[in-house]
Amino acid sequence: MIEVCCAIIVDEDGLVLVTQRSTSMSMPLKMEFPGGKIEPGESPEECLIREIKEELDLDVQIIAPRPAAPWHYPNFSILLLPFVCRITGGTIVLKEHAAYAWMAPSDLLNCDWAEADVPIVQQYLNISNDVTS
Repeated sequence: MIEVCCAIIVDEDGLVLVTQRSTSMSMPLKMEFPGGKIEPGESPEECLIREIKEELDLDVQIIAPRPAAPWHYPNFSILLLPFVCRITGGTIVLKEHAAYAWMAPSDLLNCDWAEADVPIVQQYLNISNDVTS
Protein backbone atom coordinates (compact mmCIF):
# COMPACT_ATOMS: atom_id res chain seq x y z
CA MET A 1 0.00 0.00 0.00
CA ILE A 2 1.36 3.40 -1.01
CA GLU A 3 1.30 6.00 1.78
CA VAL A 4 0.24 9.41 0.49
CA CYS A 5 -0.13 12.64 2.47
CA CYS A 6 -2.62 15.34 1.54
CA ALA A 7 -3.18 18.88 2.79
CA ILE A 8 -6.57 20.30 3.64
CA ILE A 9 -5.42 23.91 3.49
CA VAL A 10 -7.87 26.28 5.15
CA ASP A 11 -7.65 30.08 5.01
CA GLU A 12 -8.66 32.59 7.69
CA ASP A 13 -12.21 32.72 6.27
CA GLY A 14 -12.66 28.94 6.43
CA LEU A 15 -12.30 28.41 2.68
CA VAL A 16 -10.55 25.22 1.59
CA LEU A 17 -7.94 24.95 -1.18
CA VAL A 18 -8.65 22.30 -3.81
CA THR A 19 -6.45 21.52 -6.80
CA GLN A 20 -7.25 20.02 -10.19
CA ARG A 21 -4.99 17.30 -11.56
CA SER A 22 -3.40 18.15 -14.92
CA THR A 23 -4.09 16.21 -18.10
CA SER A 24 -0.63 14.59 -17.85
CA MET A 25 -1.37 13.07 -14.42
CA SER A 26 -3.26 9.86 -13.70
CA MET A 27 -6.94 10.62 -13.09
CA PRO A 28 -6.70 13.74 -15.27
CA LEU A 29 -8.74 16.81 -14.31
CA LYS A 30 -10.07 15.26 -11.10
CA MET A 31 -10.02 17.47 -8.04
CA GLU A 32 -7.83 16.56 -5.06
CA PHE A 33 -6.26 17.84 -1.91
CA PRO A 34 -2.61 18.50 -2.85
CA GLY A 35 0.14 16.24 -1.53
CA GLY A 36 2.12 13.19 -2.51
CA LYS A 37 3.93 9.98 -1.67
CA ILE A 38 6.04 9.58 1.44
CA GLU A 39 9.69 8.96 0.58
CA PRO A 40 11.85 6.45 2.52
CA GLY A 41 12.99 7.88 5.86
CA GLU A 42 10.49 10.74 5.69
CA SER A 43 7.75 11.35 8.25
CA PRO A 44 4.24 12.09 6.97
CA GLU A 45 4.58 15.67 8.20
CA GLU A 46 7.92 16.17 6.43
CA CYS A 47 6.43 14.70 3.27
CA LEU A 48 3.46 17.04 3.35
CA ILE A 49 5.55 20.16 3.87
CA ARG A 50 7.93 19.10 1.05
CA GLU A 51 5.15 18.18 -1.38
CA ILE A 52 3.21 21.42 -0.91
CA LYS A 53 6.40 23.42 -1.45
CA GLU A 54 7.22 21.39 -4.60
CA GLU A 55 3.71 21.44 -6.07
CA LEU A 56 2.41 24.88 -5.07
CA ASP A 57 5.45 26.85 -3.81
CA LEU A 58 3.70 27.35 -0.47
CA ASP A 59 4.95 27.06 3.08
CA VAL A 60 2.37 25.46 5.35
CA GLN A 61 1.95 24.81 9.03
CA ILE A 62 0.20 21.60 10.04
CA ILE A 63 -2.70 22.36 12.39
CA ALA A 64 -4.09 18.87 12.96
CA PRO A 65 -3.89 15.37 11.52
CA ARG A 66 -7.09 13.70 10.41
CA PRO A 67 -7.75 9.95 10.40
CA ALA A 68 -6.04 8.00 7.61
CA ALA A 69 -8.24 6.48 4.91
CA PRO A 70 -7.30 3.50 2.74
CA TRP A 71 -8.49 3.40 -0.87
CA HIS A 72 -8.23 0.57 -3.36
CA TYR A 73 -8.00 1.47 -7.03
CA PRO A 74 -8.05 -1.38 -9.59
CA ASN A 75 -4.23 -1.39 -10.03
CA PHE A 76 -2.95 -0.09 -6.68
CA SER A 77 -3.94 0.81 -3.13
CA ILE A 78 -3.13 3.91 -1.13
CA LEU A 79 -3.36 4.98 2.48
CA LEU A 80 -4.27 8.66 2.39
CA LEU A 81 -2.97 10.61 5.40
CA PRO A 82 -4.75 14.00 5.60
CA PHE A 83 -3.61 17.02 7.58
CA VAL A 84 -5.43 20.30 8.11
CA CYS A 85 -2.97 23.10 7.37
CA ARG A 86 -2.68 26.84 6.99
CA ILE A 87 -0.42 28.83 4.69
CA THR A 88 2.48 30.58 6.40
CA GLY A 89 4.28 31.87 3.32
CA GLY A 90 4.48 31.97 -0.44
CA THR A 91 2.05 32.57 -3.27
CA ILE A 92 0.36 29.73 -5.12
CA VAL A 93 2.33 28.68 -8.20
CA LEU A 94 0.89 25.66 -10.01
CA LYS A 95 3.81 23.39 -10.90
CA GLU A 96 1.88 20.16 -11.52
CA HIS A 97 -1.82 20.98 -11.37
CA ALA A 98 -4.12 22.47 -14.01
CA ALA A 99 -6.05 24.77 -11.65
CA TYR A 100 -6.94 25.54 -8.06
CA ALA A 101 -9.89 27.06 -6.22
CA TRP A 102 -10.74 28.26 -2.74
CA MET A 103 -14.08 26.73 -1.85
CA ALA A 104 -16.58 26.99 0.97
CA PRO A 105 -16.83 23.67 2.80
CA SER A 106 -20.51 23.47 1.76
CA ASP A 107 -19.42 23.36 -1.92
CA LEU A 108 -16.74 20.66 -1.59
CA LEU A 109 -19.03 17.72 -2.35
CA ASN A 110 -19.96 19.32 -5.70
CA CYS A 111 -16.44 18.72 -7.09
CA ASP A 112 -15.41 15.85 -9.36
CA TRP A 113 -12.94 14.36 -6.87
CA ALA A 114 -10.32 11.69 -7.33
CA GLU A 115 -12.03 8.70 -5.71
CA ALA A 116 -9.60 8.37 -2.79
CA ASP A 117 -10.26 11.98 -1.75
CA VAL A 118 -14.04 11.54 -1.37
CA PRO A 119 -13.87 9.88 2.09
CA ILE A 120 -11.41 12.57 3.19
CA VAL A 121 -13.83 15.31 2.11
CA GLN A 122 -16.75 13.61 3.87
CA GLN A 123 -14.69 13.05 7.01
CA TYR A 124 -13.49 16.69 7.04
CA LEU A 125 -17.07 17.95 6.69
CA ASN A 126 -18.32 15.63 9.45
CA ILE A 127 -15.56 16.65 11.85
CA SER A 128 -16.01 20.35 11.01
CA ASN A 129 -19.75 20.05 11.65
CA ASP A 130 -19.12 18.27 14.95
CA VAL A 131 -16.81 21.07 16.09
CA THR A 132 -19.09 23.93 15.05
CA SER A 133 -22.41 22.49 16.20
